[in-house]
Amino acid sequence: MTVPSTTGHALEPCPNRPNCVSSRADDAAHRVEPFALRVPVERAWPQLRDAVASLPRVRIVESGVGYLRAEATSRLFRFVDDLEVLHVPGSARIDVRSASRVGYSDVGVNRARVESLREALRDAGLVE
Repeated sequence: MTVPSTTGHALEPCPNRPNCVSSRADDAAHRVEPFALRVPVERAWPQLRDAVASLPRVRIVESGVGYLRAEATSRLFRFVDDLEVLHVPGSARIDVRSASRVGYSDVGVNRARVESLREALRDAGLVE
């Protein structure tokens, strides 16, 4: 299920391959928990953006309050994965999706990326 934001963005569902994770997924294989903000989104968003930018080999390609899209390039084969974060309007919820563009399996890279971001945001006191 896609959930649009006030910015008009929505997270696409994960494909039927084990190379995507999303907080909007219904199945355990693709599901990650959303980020639960501890502070107002206006305060958290700049730090969230910085946390994404500090991830290894990640480049932010679109950013505005409430939506961010980044590309992560693998070290060895230079595959590109997409990372998106989306604030759910009127809530303290940040949805997240990380997915490989090609291939079948990602060997857990996308899940690890999301959990690394969660840890950085938790360490900064932004999420629970």
